[in-house]
Amino acid sequence: MRVAIAGAGAVGRSIAGELLENGHEVLLIDKTPEAIKVESVPQAEWLLADACEISSLDEAALQRCNVVIAATGDDKVNLVVSLLAKTEYGVPRVVARVNNPKNEWLFNEAWGVDVAVSTPRLMSALVEEAVSVGDLVRLMRFSQGDANLVELTLPEDTPLVGTRVGDVAWPVDTALVTIIREGRVLVPSKDDSLEAGDELLFVAAPDREEELEDLLSSR
Repeated sequence: MRVAIAGAGAVGRSIAGELLENGHEVLLIDKTPEAIKVESVPQAEWLLADACEISSLDEAALQRCNVVIAATGDDKVNLVVSLLAKTEYGVPRVVARVNNPKNEWLFNEAWGVDVAVSTPRLMSALVEEAVSVGDLVRLMRFSQGDANLVELTLPEDTPLVGTRVGDVAWPVDTALVTIIREGRVLVPSKDDSLEAGDELLFVAAPDREEELEDLLSSR
């Protein structure tokens, strides 16, 4: 998979390193000469250019990319890169970094964003996830399709403990995608039973989150 990353700062370089370790082809783009630190990620391609310029994106051959990641520290730049990647080059998957949570509402399909990642929101969600049982925690928002990745740790006193996944009347527009149990990641089947302490990850429509939480909690 070919991935272009706009923004070669610490965040962009870190993402590049992870993707390269997983066998992907990575191009890092940045307009600041000081950010071009080829020795930090030598396996990546590097391009000194302004990712908001069509000529730069032409040079980067963005149309060949499977994914574009807008990872700069400027939300305006990330929005422009996302919009150009989607509308001008037809990139299938666009992921954008949200620096200021107040701007999160802009990072949606209208701006070409498929997945918006807000570091402050994600950090607070991980804190909540670590201390809460029985409460729904929103981990990530998928702009395209109007859905969220949410997590809930199943409390001991919920009536659903011991129930088969296939026997649960899940709300519409929700999908149980993963069960994390005692450090193991399980792909749920209809015959799996729910256990107390299971971490359940769902993709759910925002207007179904309250219904899902009521179903799974002990209340």
